[in-house]
Amino acid sequence: MSATTAPRGWKARLMQHIRATGGRITGPRIRVAEVFFSMKGHPGVDELATEVRARYKGIGAATVYRTVKLLCESGLVAARQFGDGFSRYEAEAPEAHHDHLICTACGRIVEFEDPAIEDLQARVTRRHRFRMERHRLEIYGLCPGCQEADPASRKTAG
Repeated sequence: MSATTAPRGWKARLMQHIRATGGRITGPRIRVAEVFFSMKGHPGVDELATEVRARYKGIGAATVYRTVKLLCESGLVAARQFGDGFSRYEAEAPEAHHDHLICTACGRIVEFEDPAIEDLQARVTRRHRFRMERHRLEIYGLCPGCQEADPASRKTAG
């Protein structure tokens, strides 16, 4: 899993969103966002709350939950469902687009980029005269470790 790449200018964008919605810009909110953008992978809100509390004893879970909601509303972060029963969060940074491989056995999430897939999607949208605004590709299957642990699972999809 890679680091959560912070969108350019995230702090200014977050503060602008908070002001526009009549909220208050507080140190704890900014610290929660900083912790989120420093984490690796696709943390759930409980994982984020644990990390925030480890770094800042005075910030409670309610502040973490509300800040994640603000990050999502501002367009800086997106909630993702990877089939494990809860939301995970990821920075929305168009300049750092990637897709996902998700292991259905252990839950491992691998980010990848492939120019050939991007080119194919662009050709398909042009062919259908469709203006793509965004897309998401998630491939579910078994990672090499889980295939090794269960040799019967090594069947390949055709």
